[in-house]
Amino acid sequence: MPATSASVAAKSAASSVVAESPASEDAGLRPTRRPDGKKWRIGYVDSGDYSEYPRTLRAIVQGLAQLGWLSTIEIPPYLDSAELWQFLVTHTRSEYLEFVTDAWWQPSHADPQQRPAVRRAIAERLAKQADLDLILAMGTWAGQDMAALQAPVPTIVASTSDAVAAKIIRSVEDSGLDNLHARVEPQRYQRQIRLFHDIYPFKRLGIVYEDSPEGRLYGGVDAVHEIAREAGFSVIACHTPSNGVPQSEATRGVLDCYRRLAPNIDAAYVTVHRGVTPTSVRAVAEILSHAAVPSFSMLGSGQVQQGILLSVAEADASYVGRFYARTIAHILNGAKPRSLSQVWIDPSKLAINLQTARLIGFDPPVEALFAADELFSHDTPGTPRVDLQ
Repeated sequence: MPATSASVAAKSAASSVVAESPASEDAGLRPTRRPDGKKWRIGYVDSGDYSEYPRTLRAIVQGLAQLGWLSTIEIPPYLDSAELWQFLVTHTRSEYLEFVTDAWWQPSHADPQQRPAVRRAIAERLAKQADLDLILAMGTWAGQDMAALQAPVPTIVASTSDAVAAKIIRSVEDSGLDNLHARVEPQRYQRQIRLFHDIYPFKRLGIVYEDSPEGRLYGGVDAVHEIAREAGFSVIACHTPSNGVPQSEATRGVLDCYRRLAPNIDAAYVTVHRGVTPTSVRAVAEILSHAAVPSFSMLGSGQVQQGILLSVAEADASYVGRFYARTIAHILNGAKPRSLSQVWIDPSKLAINLQTARLIGFDPPVEALFAADELFSHDTPGTPRVDLQ
């Protein structure tokens, strides 16, 4: 299918704006201790066991190391957030920061009723011990819960789909709370879907999500329907639980949904869902490839490497880590979280899996290949497979 050079280039350009200045030009980034001479104590809460949370935390730590707040450390791969936090507690070498061993909280995705207990535990810790200087909150639930607590200490909300729609923050321009900051990327999913449709003008787009307020946020459902109205394609959805069920059930539901959708769609937008994991995404890609259905990953090029046809490339994960690290540095140097810009646009281009393109008989337009920053021609060696049955 054709794509115009101007349109693909315009979308790449729209994705390359980064509100960032060199660290050497900003004294507010300099490592410093607390006024009493002690280290800043950092706590952590996330929204459940999800691979993006440790990935983001790792990027933040690397960003802080680049700014000189801690020594560079080699972090082992494949750690979940609990393992990563304890690794940071025991291995971080810093004159300025301390990752506090028992200041880590996580409710279970399989049991959302744990959220109030986690929220109470954080509130009690902050009220009685008052020993934390900043909290990293990963994901929508964690961001909502810290906002509900009125963010008693500076709080950085990361790895959330839409902090405004989730009512974590008041608006793109204003978090609404002095101690709260959440990165926002306006029109992120709209840009993705426009780019996908420009490269492959589908008529029936399939999406999978949990039919709940959180599920619709994670799946970018409002953005999908907005572009569907704009571009004139239909949306065919399959609903399956993400939260409140065991991981195996979430994964099984996702695979069943894509099997049911595949014969009835001519493109798929692979949305964020707890059932789409670094291992199960290969099975999703195979289901869609067997049906010759082009696919686009909401999450990024890591899933393209596993077999999804297209996404935006993530040329360097340190970009987002540097954004959060710079925000933290400004806060520890005295800035109010609310006073700092929350807008950050992923400096990304297109990612294409050429093997998947061959399997489904898709010939990427020359303009799309020219705009691509990452091209994959095979699966990642050694990646565990998920049984399609």
